Amino acid sequence: MLAENLENWAQQERQEERRKVLQEAEQRVREAEKRALESKRNAARKLIALTEMNDQLIAEIEELPVEEVEKLRAETQH
Repeated sequence: MLAENLENWAQQERQEERRKVLQEAEQRVREAEKRALESKRNAARKLIALTEMNDQLIAEIEELPVEEVEKLRAETQH
């Protein structure tokens, strides 16, 4: 009985630890995706400011939706 309880407790602890590790990994992935998106936006802003490229071309280069590039262009013009 005691051995069973200890085994159950140990198993629950391992599951909880796995859950925590998974949550932390998911959070790191979300943060990395946010940084990557912001990096693409910054690069698009530079292309808008420094070149005569159209929004479609910038969107293709930076792998952003055209609407996002249009929004960034509107922001930089104000």
